[in-house]
Amino acid sequence: MKRTASILLVLLAGLAWPANFCAGYPASGQEIASAAKPGLAAKEGVLSEAEFREFLKTATVAASKQTAKGITAPFKLTLSDGQRTIEASFQSVDIFRPRTKHPSYVEMEFRDSYKFNLASYQLAKLLGLADMIPVTVEYSWNGKTGSLGWWVPAKWDEEDRLKLNLQPPDVNAWNRQLNRMWVFSQLVYDPDRNETNILITEDWKLWMIDFTRAFRLETDLKDSEKLVMCDRKLLEKLRQLDGAQVLEETKPLLTKKEVKAVMARRDLIIAHFERLIKEKGEEKVLY
Repeated sequence: MKRTASILLVLLAGLAWPANFCAGYPASGQEIASAAKPGLAAKEGVLSEAEFREFLKTATVAASKQTAKGITAPFKLTLSDGQRTIEASFQSVDIFRPRTKHPSYVEMEFRDSYKFNLASYQLAKLLGLADMIPVTVEYSWNGKTGSLGWWVPAKWDEEDRLKLNLQPPDVNAWNRQLNRMWVFSQLVYDPDRNETNILITEDWKLWMIDFTRAFRLETDLKDSEKLVMCDRKLLEKLRQLDGAQVLEETKPLLTKKEVKAVMARRDLIIAHFERLIKEKGEEKVLY
């Protein structure tokens, strides 16, 4: 899903978005800076993740516009609770086909669903990666139910960055973000993880969006060659991941078969990195 390169978060007149919006979330207690009337932001400070989820669930839609990007063409909604105005992305696609023909193969039990946006966020929280996926909730609007996620104030997407030949100021920090992204993408088997749904804010914070075609039933790894390094904490979280917990945290979004496939890929990811550690040494694989 291609997004514009401009700052897309709507602010009330005269208010500048706090500089720590992206940098401070969620490393310090799942905090999210609030967009509010002048003076209110300083008074209220930041919103917790729970508070932001509540805002997304209860705010009123003040304006809407359907984007022309991506297959599902999500809506950009302007939300307001009378004090804050924030933009969010709404996707209501929910397709299931028992059998889908592709040019070179047949896919069984094809799903393209907003529910996978919700499940991805829940799984990311279990793995300590919620700072890479916008806060997302289930939401009903205009007669449809879908996922509603904070609209990332991106300056570029990865396609823009490559076209402009932009290099991050800290290459190591950037590569670590990419490595975490690829591990998560392999875990959820996201065939639509492309350059247009990898968003980058001005401070070079990476965000993943649009998981509607993730959670395939395949029990192999789609692009294992991209798994070259791994965050130590993330690898430990993967080792601790429990299938029963994943099923509980993602119900009714994921089926038992989809969770079983996640856990099978989890095992392959761990085995892959353990093999790399034996071949190259831990210091060259983990950070």
